[in-house]
Amino acid sequence: MMKDLENDEVRAAVRQNYSQIARASSCGCGSNACCGNDVGGAVASKQAQMAGYSQEESNSVPEGANMGLGCGNPQAIAAMKQGEVILDLGSGGGFDCFLAARQVGAEGHVIGVDMTPEMVSKARANASKGGYANVEFRLGEIENLPVADNTVDAILSNCVINLSPDKPRVFAEAFRVLKAGGRLAISDIVATAGLSDEIKQDMTLLSTCVGGAALASDLEDMLHATGYERIRVVVNEASRSYIREHIAGSGAEDYVVSANIEAIKPN
Repeated sequence: MMKDLENDEVRAAVRQNYSQIARASSCGCGSNACCGNDVGGAVASKQAQMAGYSQEESNSVPEGANMGLGCGNPQAIAAMKQGEVILDLGSGGGFDCFLAARQVGAEGHVIGVDMTPEMVSKARANASKGGYANVEFRLGEIENLPVADNTVDAILSNCVINLSPDKPRVFAEAFRVLKAGGRLAISDIVATAGLSDEIKQDMTLLSTCVGGAALASDLEDMLHATGYERIRVVVNEASRSYIREHIAGSGAEDYVVSANIEAIKPN
């Protein structure tokens, strides 16, 4: 019971942080005067390029969909095909969902799940604005996905699973909804050294993708224990400079890096 209460406290802090980001990015300004940063503007575009997206990709989605919150580009490892069903864990403003929609085409379908009502509302507005008939957004936690069993071809996630206080549950839920042969294509923050209790318990660092980062070896163990095969966790050491700029002054780059995480649900 105590662990459940602690997990709920973490989720509440993360939800509050991303609710504030969603509200700030919807305030109608493009300057520091209102939003506090340039979410969805030039800074977000620069951050997306540092994470591995092209300028064309950033320009192809509705304004405000790219919020500069990713730490990699799961699209690059997802190998999506026409007609597939894609699920994005922690879909935010819909950036990865809209890019995926282009790859799966009109016969495919993309589902975004986010636990923040403000983000879901923002993403739905962006989908309407961009005319994305093959994309939908659902409110829910990634530990308890509002998705049926064995219905998804590939799962994307970008800098979100590190925020979960129950990562084994996330991977188990992903396994449940994937079809046989379905695949994970995840970009996330992972720890390269053991985090101190002080860092792990800092709610600010937890909600900015540092405090909840797991060791790459621990993630591999979680995936193996769930039943995944062909597991690959590829760390990007060059991302330390990006993390230093993204979370300035925290020293996070000494403890964490971005990584691509791939796995397959067996046939």
